[in-house]
Amino acid sequence: MTVPADSRAAAPVRGRVVGVDVARALALVGMFSVHILPVLTARGTETAAGAIAAGRSAALFAVLAGVGIALGTGGPRPPPDGREHRTAAVGLLVRGLLVAAIGLWLVRLDPPVAVILAYYGLLFVVAAPLLRLPPAVLATGAVLCCGLAPVLSHLLRSGLPEGPGEQPGFDALSEPADLLLTLGLTGYYPVLPWATYLLAGLAVGRLDLHRLRTTVALLVGGAALATGAAVISALLLGPGGGAAAITAASGTSALGRERYGTVPTGTWWWLAVDEAHSGTPLDLAHTTGTALAVLGAALLLARWAPRAVWPLAALGSIPLTLYTLHVIAVTVHPGSGPDDAAVFVWHVGVALLLGVALRLAGRRGPLEWVASRVGGAARRAAGETAHPLHR
Repeated sequence: MTVPADSRAAAPVRGRVVGVDVARALALVGMFSVHILPVLTARGTETAAGAIAAGRSAALFAVLAGVGIALGTGGPRPPPDGREHRTAAVGLLVRGLLVAAIGLWLVRLDPPVAVILAYYGLLFVVAAPLLRLPPAVLATGAVLCCGLAPVLSHLLRSGLPEGPGEQPGFDALSEPADLLLTLGLTGYYPVLPWATYLLAGLAVGRLDLHRLRTTVALLVGGAALATGAAVISALLLGPGGGAAAITAASGTSALGRERYGTVPTGTWWWLAVDEAHSGTPLDLAHTTGTALAVLGAALLLARWAPRAVWPLAALGSIPLTLYTLHVIAVTVHPGSGPDDAAVFVWHVGVALLLGVALRLAGRRGPLEWVASRVGGAARRAAGETAHPLHR
């Protein structure tokens, strides 16, 4: 991307793909919206926030985790040998543990929202052994995970209490097996099916994201995938008889609401829904598609209108800091109905101001700085000489 040499605001930051930061900003703003604004009306229909962002913003956040990991470990040129893979993996493991620890700490504040960071940190751990895989293998893994992981989850959760249960905090470390069960299978963002997002993001991050053909393929292909998954779900539930079977198994109409990570195991027809956070094959396909489409659109905007998206890119460059501050803020003041819109605007405005101020000052977010230092120290201890992790 070529920009005017005298345009400090429009210039890309060294080592970053601006469009990825823009997409990350959209994911954060989407999460802000579903945490603060109502997602359902009094009549039970979706609001704009629910229809646009529910389930999709968190999925975008997870896909971009994979993209960021891939970019930070060489982009189109992954670690070429076992030694570099080992050192990159050590840094990634330590970074994931740090992110998870922040998530466990946030849960101690008793926030009114589901905190994603512990699950996000475990995704970093899952990514560590996958860093040298080529894009085709990663993409194939994403497809297989999308189709098979929800089925495996359905089988493994049969007979278990319906999730997601309480959010895990630091006290959950005393029962590591239960903690892993929650993070991997029964919690709000279960890593078993959510590995689909990680694998898809890793595959995308191994592509050349500066090529116009790549960005257009992400936009068009993602939109087609999202639309196709929604259509198939509607056909299965309607003419296919799935909705009637679910109602019969549940004793009531249980469709049309968020599932908080998983679906019930009373009937296999649950795997035909694509409701927000349901973790079914069609939900994973739909939200992966929307994530890829948003990323493609963000990359195109960064190419064609760098000045216009620069503030968003600044916001998206400090996601860990802003997400943490957001959770703290909604814990202190979650809104009270009439002022929800004002609280949302305040969150977005403060995030923009902080992102822009740090970008103009040439600084990272404080938590990004800590994660970089800790991960860098771990990599140096493991003998790394190349491919520093993406900030």
